Amino acid sequence: MQDLELLDWREQVARLYLSDRDLTGFRAARDALFARHPQSPLPPSDRADFTGLRYFAPDPAAVVEAPLRPAEGTETIDTGGPDGVVRYRRVGIAESPWGPLTLWWIEAYGGGLFLPVRDGTCGRETYGGGRYLTDTVKGTFGRGLTVLPGGRVRLDLNYLYNPSCAYDARWACPLAPQENRVTAPIRAGELSYHD
Repeated sequence: MQDLELLDWREQVARLYLSDRDLTGFRAARDALFARHPQSPLPPSDRADFTGLRYFAPDPAAVVEAPLRPAEGTETIDTGGPDGVVRYRRVGIAESPWGPLTLWWIEAYGGGLFLPVRDGTCGRETYGGGRYLTDTVKGTFGRGLTVLPGGRVRLDLNYLYNPSCAYDARWACPLAPQENRVTAPIRAGELSYHD
C-alpha cells in the first residue's frame, strides 16, 4: 500500500504545481499536503503540531529570464541511499544573476529535468545541502523553471524547496553538484525546516 500512497503523493504534487494558485495559495496547499498525507517527508511525530513550512517573503526580483547555453557530459551523484549513484546528463546552463546553473536530465527510466542549487544562504538560513528548483520526476512542473522559446528559461526562485532529507534522516537525496553551487545568497523560496 505504501507504493500506492507514494503514487498518490506524486499525483497531488503534480496537480499542485500545475494548478492556477498564486504563490501564497500554492504555499498554503503545500503545507496542507505536508501535514496530512501519509507520504509526507515530515516525520510522523512532527505532523500533529505542524503549522507550516517557513519561507522567505515573495520576491519579484527572484523571477528572471536567463539565456540557456548548451552543455554536454554526464555526472554521477551519490544519493547516499538505496537509489545509489544516479547518472545525470547536462542539458544546458542557465546564466542567472546568481551565477551559472546547470540543468540536468536524470538518466533513468522515464528521465526528468532536475535543477538543484546550493547558495550563500545554505547552512545558515536554508538547508545546508541545498534546495531544488525543479525535479520533474517528483512532479514539480512549471513553477520554478519554465522553458521559453529562443534558448531561454524563466526561473522563479520563490519556488525553491528543500529536498526530503531536509525534514527527516530516513530520506536520502542527491545534493547539488559543485557546478551548481553559487556563493551569492538567494533569499527566496523555502527556509530551513529546523531552526
